[in-house]
Amino acid sequence: MNIERIELFHIRIPLVAPFETSFGVTTDRESILVRITADDVTGWGESVADADPGYSYETITTNWHVMTGYLIPALFNAPIGDPREAPMRFSRVRGHNMAKAALEAALWDIAAQQAGLSLRDYIGQLTGRRMKDRIIVGVSIGIQPTTEKLLERIESFLQYGYLRVKMKIKPGRDLHDVRAVRAAFPDQMLMVDANSAYTLQDAELFRQMDDLNLLMIEQPLGYDDIYEHSKLQPQLKTPICLDESIHTPDHARMAIELGACKIINIKQGRVGGLTHAIALHDVCEAHNVPVWCGGMLETGIGRALNLALAALPNFTLPSDLSASNRYYNPDVIEPPFEINSDGTLSVPTGLGLGVSVVPERLRKITLRHEVFER
Repeated sequence: MNIERIELFHIRIPLVAPFETSFGVTTDRESILVRITADDVTGWGESVADADPGYSYETITTNWHVMTGYLIPALFNAPIGDPREAPMRFSRVRGHNMAKAALEAALWDIAAQQAGLSLRDYIGQLTGRRMKDRIIVGVSIGIQPTTEKLLERIESFLQYGYLRVKMKIKPGRDLHDVRAVRAAFPDQMLMVDANSAYTLQDAELFRQMDDLNLLMIEQPLGYDDIYEHSKLQPQLKTPICLDESIHTPDHARMAIELGACKIINIKQGRVGGLTHAIALHDVCEAHNVPVWCGGMLETGIGRALNLALAALPNFTLPSDLSASNRYYNPDVIEPPFEINSDGTLSVPTGLGLGVSVVPERLRKITLRHEVFER
């Protein structure tokens, strides 16, 4: 793979509705889109870094700096035979997983196209795994102004056919809301996501959730913590799912051996790209720990990549990969993703990512565009 040209697009795309978590309220999604041309084939990637360092220390500004100053020059150094070589090519740069993942994604897209395969089938070919055609998906509901608005919001999304509801919580908007949702939807698959907003001193709060039949409690404690989660999980019947604190396959091994969680959320951007995400999937599978694919408000570019990843067999829990109209209308890609009647999303079968970027839509949302050539 001879890389000829790399382009970065800093975009801002409005959300259909504001999305609130314990970090704050998001009304527009900013991100960096990557377009790489190699051997006259074009591939796309997307950074999941935010404009602000809330979920992660990485931001759009740091991603742009690390990509342009270090990662892009590393890609131009020599041809790449396989996208799985990218982590080694980037190894002189510590951290900055989201920047690395965005560039690596475009390489996977190109490689799959060159092989004449969809990204799903290309991953299946490289791993020797039987891949799924459809992914069970859920919807993530941000914190609403009132409990009543929360119930209305959930009801509106259940009508689309989502099989699982994830509700965001924060101190002061937790147990009462969760109990109200469970009372209103007694049979609904339900989980909560704390985004690291609590401490071990809040253990009693989570013990009170044990009788609410939750699928999981996601990342209740510190964003970089594994140890204290290992103290909390034995106190609960409800499985803890780790997200923010798992950045490598070794972190997953540590969490599993310490008993810090029973489920792991895999976000390919958080762990540095598809290569590491697949390795993390395999670690969890070997230890009988189920995984699911988390979302980061991606456009259809990142969503297509996530669906191909989630087609691996140990992604057994509903993923945060909603339809395109959940967040963007219109999305930057065609065709849009739509929920099937069985509450799933179909994995694209076209070459590479299987979606096409609409140039006019991209132009409208682009704040900055920079081109790099060999």
